Formats: sequence, structure tokens, C-alpha cells
Amino acid sequence: MSSVSLFMPLFRRIARTSILTLALWLLSWPNSTLASGLTPEDVSKTQSVRSVEISPNGQHIAYLLTVPRTPYEDEDGAAWSELHIVDKKGASRPFVTGQVNVGAIQWTPDGRAISFLAKRGKDKHKSLYVIAIDGGEARNVLSFETNILSYSWSPSGKQVAFLAKEKISKKKKKYGKKGFKAEIFEEELRDTHVWIATPDNDEDEPKKLDIEGSASELHWSPVADQLAVALAPTPLIDDHYMRRKVHIVDANSGKSLAHFDNPGKLGSVRWSPDGKRLAIISAEDINDPSAGRLMVASPEDGSLRNLLEDYLGEVSAIAWQDNDTIMFLGDEGVWTTFGEISHEGANRKTLIAKGKVVLAGLSLSKNGQFAAFRIQSPAHPNEVALMSHGNNKPRKLTDSNPWLKDVSLARQEVIAFKARDGLEIEGLLIRPLEKKSGQRVPLILTVHGGPESHYQNGWITRYAGPGQVAASRGFAVFYPNYRGSTGRGVEFSKLGQADYAGKEFDDLVDAVDHLIDMGLADKDRVGITGGSYGGFAAAWGATYYSERFAASVMFVGVSNHISKGGTTDIPNEMFLVHARKKLHDSWDFFLKRSPLYYVKKARTPILILHGKNDTRVPPSQSMELYRNLKNLGQTPARLVHYPGEGHGNRRAAAQLDYNLRMLRWFEHYLTGPGGNPPNYEIDYGFDDEEDEKEDS
Repeated sequence: MSSVSLFMPLFRRIARTSILTLALWLLSWPNSTLASGLTPEDVSKTQSVRSVEISPNGQHIAYLLTVPRTPYEDEDGAAWSELHIVDKKGASRPFVTGQVNVGAIQWTPDGRAISFLAKRGKDKHKSLYVIAIDGGEARNVLSFETNILSYSWSPSGKQVAFLAKEKISKKKKKYGKKGFKAEIFEEELRDTHVWIATPDNDEDEPKKLDIEGSASELHWSPVADQLAVALAPTPLIDDHYMRRKVHIVDANSGKSLAHFDNPGKLGSVRWSPDGKRLAIISAEDINDPSAGRLMVASPEDGSLRNLLEDYLGEVSAIAWQDNDTIMFLGDEGVWTTFGEISHEGANRKTLIAKGKVVLAGLSLSKNGQFAAFRIQSPAHPNEVALMSHGNNKPRKLTDSNPWLKDVSLARQEVIAFKARDGLEIEGLLIRPLEKKSGQRVPLILTVHGGPESHYQNGWITRYAGPGQVAASRGFAVFYPNYRGSTGRGVEFSKLGQADYAGKEFDDLVDAVDHLIDMGLADKDRVGITGGSYGGFAAAWGATYYSERFAASVMFVGVSNHISKGGTTDIPNEMFLVHARKKLHDSWDFFLKRSPLYYVKKARTPILILHGKNDTRVPPSQSMELYRNLKNLGQTPARLVHYPGEGHGNRRAAAQLDYNLRMLRWFEHYLTGPGGNPPNYEIDYGFDDEEDEKEDS
């Protein structure tokens, strides 16, 4: 809560809360009819577990809980991140809560405490803290001259390796104060280095290891003074995506002992308990859109072996059960599986089959007998779950949103259909909360970004995903996993490459036709929305496929591939795993696969929203489409910028604003009067006259 709020009279706070609640209730009514489902206010307060770490003895699970700030009441900003611990019986205790941002939780090697990164109290930078499992205050055991970004304990717990950048030189700061602030683009780079320190010892300065490159992933060997480090040639995001390699270095000297030529994108890295091997989640090749292959690496000879050849899924999390066995989570379509396999690729077992649950974040106890996960379902966001050896399913331990039991949720189901070329496509349908038999309903097609991503049959309502909120207002909402999505093997994820907006977006129209053929969707009341690559799809639906969509909401999306290729911060990634063509060789392709090229066809009212600080898809992409639509004047268009936001909204106010604008746009054009856009102003529930008196 802000300092202003702390001095606000109690009656005034109550009045504002009542006004906010009433305003959001009114906004949640479809056509002035009371809905009993999820509201924008509910979305803005939904909590979710984002990280789980089980104790070495398997008796406790530390977890991070994302707690959104309350719009209108708290100082605006991103959600808080709290530390909690739950035992095997489901008794949860708060450890570090309130206005905190806890990250990177780990158990200390002796299992007696939890360590984490945070900036607290008088800290100038993010520091390393430890709090005992028995409770008490968290202690700052290591601070540095810049933010500590990541860390890993030595086996004894007497040392810690951490990642941080060096501080900006005094000379540069001095020049800056004199007005010399010229920025040399992509040359004034500051690598992330590996440092070794002794916690709770202010006399010994952290030692920087002489390692070439910019470091990210960092893991200390469980049995030796060796580190597994992921290194990129530069700290540029493009190199982080496409050129990170795993190295084994000496923790005392920084000398390289081995390196692995893992191809393309890189995921998690885990040591075997005996330190003889590494399990790595890696791309299959340089053109693989996602890191989803399970590989075993041998530090002795630098070899890599893919344990799951031709796996029609994507490995999302790994952990060693013992020296020979790797346990893994696999994303398969809209579900996850839980399995194990030997380091030689033999004795593969499926412990939880496809079609049961949606899990993430695997963490194993030291003896491998207990596993902790994040678990979600259509009825709740991520919670903590525990599975003991011999069980056939995990048990949910936490309930972070008990109020959800009083909310009516619409039916969510898996839908499969054949695209026009016969390829089977899968997706998730949320039906309207209330629907009269035989009545066709308005439909919102919600397209994921990436496209190296996929929807799972869990909690899919977000501030930018209409989901249950739209269902409570009488809409059907469909989330397609079109070709190019992950979760169905490498070949499927490559089907959209070199074919921007081709068959991948034809799949979207085929999905609409399938829902029309089911007797569910009204063909004249179909909307489309999405962010990033999904925003590209929303722009394509409003231009090239304009005759199929009656409304569009485009978020941080692409409109012009020619200009986007020259302004994005991931040009190499775009070439290697998306376009597979260079602009200077294929001008016509990039031109004709841009929504802007078809702007004359546009008759779909489009709401365009973008973070002003977006470097992935620069806001100029939205401006180009908006300006050309306005110049033509053939269809309503509105552009909304979010100051301080990047490739997606993080702040509470910006998220709620987005949700309200998106829903109002679809209601106006799919169930309302249409015509000119609704008023650009949003009633957020403030008492304007009261605020003016306060300001004066």
C-alpha cells in the first residue's frame, strides 16, 4: 500500500473499495444481465504458485506465491512474490510475505534453511538471504556491488557461486553527470560473470572467475569444485536464445574442463548425484523452435546423447532420482506426463499418463522418493502438489484462492478437428456459462504467441486471455494449438517455419468453421485476439481474413515483417526458427506475409494495444497498422500505449486496464451496437469530485 493510502481515513478507503466493487460488478454484466462467473476484478486478485522446491528429506516444500497488487489501493507495480512453506499434510506457513519480491529459492545443503534472493530494507542491490526452517528472521548472508542474479551452493554450504554484472565505472558515472550520455547501440555491453564467495564473511571479497562469455545457468557439482555454466558470446537476448553452450569449469580457477556443443536453444541443466553426468534440456538442432529434448552429457568426453528420439512431446522439467535414473515431465498436447528413464536411454516408464493432469516445476527429495510440482486445472491456477513413490497421482497441498469455490466456472473441454489439409489440430474450448439450447453464441478465438508455445488444459484465464470472464458474459472462447505449437514433437513445431501466416493461420479459420459446424458459434459474431505472435494473428484476422472476423484485439503484435526484422532484438532467432529466410533475399515473401500489405481489405474493428518499452516487437509495429487504417478510414481502429511496459503488461493497473478494454471491445462489436468505437475513457471507480478536493 502506498504512503498516501496509509494516511487515508478509514471511511474513505471503505467507500472507494465499495465503488470499485460496484463498478466492476456492473462492467461484468453481459447486456445488463447479472453474471455469476469470473469478473475482471477476480482476475486482478488471483494468486498463483510460481516455484516449488522440496526439502532434501522430502518433509517440506518451499514455494513462491505470486500476490497481485490491488488496483486503486496499492502503489501500482508488478505482483509481489512471497515465500511460503507447506508440509506433507498440507499445512502451509508464511515465511517472507507482504510487499516483498522473493526469488531463486533453494534449500541449503544441510536442509535446515531456505535461501533466496531479494532486495530488502537498506539493501542497495538484490542480495542473498537465508531463513531457517524453524522460523525467525531472514539473514542477509551475501551482498554485492550489483544485483545477484542467480546462485548455487557448494556441497558443503561453505561457499556459493553466483552470477552478477560488474558495476559501472566511476569514470562513466562522472561523465554521465556532466551530460555525456551517448549510448552506443549493442556495443556497450556488460557481461554477466561468475563469482565465488564465502557467505557471512565480510572480510573475503567475492572472487571473479576468468571465464569468457556472458553466464546464465549455474550449478555447482554435488561432489567436486566444478561448475556447470551456460555461456553465451554476449549478453544480447538473441545470443541468449540461440548461442548458449554448457561448460564445465573449475570453481577455483575458472579453467574450462569441458564444453558441450548443445544445439540451438537451451533449457535446464542438472548434475547427477555422483557428478559424473549432466542431464540437459536442449533443442534438437539449431532450427528447433524450443528446448524440449532430454539429453545426457558426459563431462569426460563432451558427448551428448538424446534419450528420447522422435518423442512426440516436449520435455519441460528434469531431476535425477539416483545416479542412473532421470525423472522428467513431458508436455504432450494439452496435458503433461511424468516419467523416468535411465541415463543410457533404457527402462523408460510412464508414471502419470497423458490425459490426467497438468504439472510443471519438478523437484525431487534427496532420496528420490518424493516429488513436488506445480499443479493446475480448469478450476484453479497453479498450486503445490506432492507425489510419493508408489502413488499413481500427485496430491494438491495448497489452496491459494479459496474464494474460487464460490464462483461459477464455465465448462472447459478439449476439442480436436481436421484442418483443410487433413492435419489434426487440438485446442481448448470454454463454453458460455449460460447458454440456451440450440442458440448460437459469439466466439472469441484466442491465439497464443511464440508460436513455440501451447495451451494446456489448466487455468487459461489471464488479463490478456478472456477465458472464464468472457464465458460469464455469454461468449464461447477457443484456444487453438495450431501447427507450429510445441507439445507435439519437433516436426509439428516446425510446420509453420518459412510460412508466416500461411497454413498456421489457416488453421485458425478452420477452427472457427469447426465450431460453427458444431452448432455452437455464430459465424457473424467471431472475434480474434492474441499477444506477440498471437497479436500478429489478430492483425492478420483483421486484414487478410477480415471477412471472417467481426472484431479484433491485437496485443504487442506484428504488422510489418520488413520493418520488424530491422528493429527487433531477436533477428537471429527470427531467422533460424521462424522465417528461415533473409529479408534481402526474400523481400516479396516478407511483404506479402505482413498484415499491413492487406490493409485495404480491412473491415474489422481493431483495438491495438502495446507497451511503449517493447524491444521484442517494437511499438512502431502497432503504429504502422493504426496509422494506415486511420488514413483509409474504412473501419474503426484504436491504439492504446502502456508507458513503462514492455512485451506484455506487468503492472496491476495496466493489466486491469487491458482486461476491461479488451472485454468492452468484444462486447461492443460482437453483442452490442457496433458502429463507432466505445468511449476511449474507462471508469475505474474513482470519485472524481472527491479526488479534486483532495488535490486542492
